[in-house]
Amino acid sequence: MPFKKPAPKPGAAINEVVLGTGENAVKLGGESVLPFYGFDAEIANTTKIGIEVADVEFEDAVPGIAVLYAGATNAAERVVRAAGVPGVDFVCLRFESADPSGADTSAEDCAAVAKSAFDALAGAKPLVILGSKNNEKDAQIFDKIAAALQGGNVLFVSAKEENYKTVAASAGLAYGQKISPESAVDINLAKQLNVLITQMGVDAKNLVMNVGSAAAGYGFEYVISTIDRIKGAAMSQNDATLSMPIFTPISTETWAVKESTASEADMPDWGSVEDRGVSMEIQTAVAVIASGSNAVMLRHPASIAAVSKLVNALA
Repeated sequence: MPFKKPAPKPGAAINEVVLGTGENAVKLGGESVLPFYGFDAEIANTTKIGIEVADVEFEDAVPGIAVLYAGATNAAERVVRAAGVPGVDFVCLRFESADPSGADTSAEDCAAVAKSAFDALAGAKPLVILGSKNNEKDAQIFDKIAAALQGGNVLFVSAKEENYKTVAASAGLAYGQKISPESAVDINLAKQLNVLITQMGVDAKNLVMNVGSAAAGYGFEYVISTIDRIKGAAMSQNDATLSMPIFTPISTETWAVKESTASEADMPDWGSVEDRGVSMEIQTAVAVIASGSNAVMLRHPASIAAVSKLVNALA
């Protein structure tokens, strides 16, 4: 007796969020089925891949990353190099120098750098802005950068419990940019922050969640289970407060763990530092994509090539 595939039950869909403008704009989300379940319903938008670039040069960059940016003297030149890497859908510019414990670059100077990078991209790829991980300083630089890039449809990562009011009011409401609420790997915290930001007047369809990340093996099961639960609640329970696409910044976690940083002299049995870092980045990215992340941020061209190949093969 031939197998007859049952028709899937209609469910809710993840919001579709557009980053960038023009023909090179990128769409995140929009799916109504589990990751890669294209046999149940059409998945219009595949997982998108961003490349991380810092406003200053990466310290101790491995050869594959160092070669990519060799000779580039500023952030504008680096984002152009990054945008040209095969498999890249958008460029993530992280303002590491803004950290008050480091260079403490002013908000005005950060805005000038962001504007130069945005102009250099010339719409070739959407731009995503990440802060310094200092909540107070990030609120300041996001305000100035959002104003400088008004009309660019830029995603700002992240708005946290400590600074969401300022980030949402400036970048989201005053300048019409996209906002990424960031929570600490907890479905209830993610939901609460989404509710708080939308209550301020930010359209839910302008939000892209960052529900937290970790390198594979470092409490990673909590990341996966949180994404699973959020997607399940959004699509099976039609929970509109969790129906935002998910962005996961993989690279900042995977290139900081010992597997990616321990020298070959200290760990001769572990092999190449670069190969280890790439492997860690790929494994982590593949797992969160399979769980439901709509976009990931990677750093190494080899990682991007491998993950992009996987996404395209399963699309």
